[in-house]
Amino acid sequence: MQQLSVLFSAALVFSVVAPASQAATDTFPAAAELAKMTDAERHAQAARTEVWTPVPAVVSFDQQNVPSDAIPLLGKDLSAWRAVKDGGPAQWQLKDGVMTVTPGSGDIRTVENFCDIQLHLEWQSPPADPAKTGQMRNNSGIFLQEKYEVQILDSYQNPTYPNGQAGAVYKQTIPLVNATKPTGQWQVYDIIYKAPRFDGSKRVSPGYVTVLHNGVLLQNHTEILGTTEWIGPPQQQPHGCAPLKLQDHGDKVSFRNIWLRKL
Repeated sequence: MQQLSVLFSAALVFSVVAPASQAATDTFPAAAELAKMTDAERHAQAARTEVWTPVPAVVSFDQQNVPSDAIPLLGKDLSAWRAVKDGGPAQWQLKDGVMTVTPGSGDIRTVENFCDIQLHLEWQSPPADPAKTGQMRNNSGIFLQEKYEVQILDSYQNPTYPNGQAGAVYKQTIPLVNATKPTGQWQVYDIIYKAPRFDGSKRVSPGYVTVLHNGVLLQNHTEILGTTEWIGPPQQQPHGCAPLKLQDHGDKVSFRNIWLRKL
């Protein structure tokens, strides 16, 4: 799955549109004329539409396949995260690179603010409690800029309202499919997020999100209508770059290998 993330990065993030050039409006020889040319003449014609700058930066990968230009959000400690309720140190558990919600300790958010990003995140549900179903079974969420939730939920054989299942833009957009692996297995999210833009109090362009869950497309450049509210319609609240937030919903959901790339 890490390999898929790398391919996802290469396919969606590093594509560069060549700048317009004079060649786009020039006249080129017809096929019959090209057929009469020498190889050198044809190569000269082909060179007219070659673009040699800018040259994309080279990205390498560590032993965990994390891109060299990524910002890791989990390491030997939780210094990249703070408690939302008081701004103090995050009180979630960290052991062997795996961070687990401490129920009741509250949500956590990143120290750093972000706008457009590529995000990789792996999460795991603990064993299911048969008494808990729907939204009460291993619930969490990743909030982009603290406002726009991509739902994290144990959606394996666990019916709930579809715009609240794993991979939903919560209460807004139903995922294309349910790609949740059995409870206890690690799940992988790869997310491309383009933040909304505001001019003062007016939103001039919406946010968009693409979500792959275990390599399967769930959200395809989905427009985010506004804040993801539990009760009521989405709200359009002006903001700039802001932290990522992970939700404490009272379940011991675990996370590992969280990194992002600024876009």
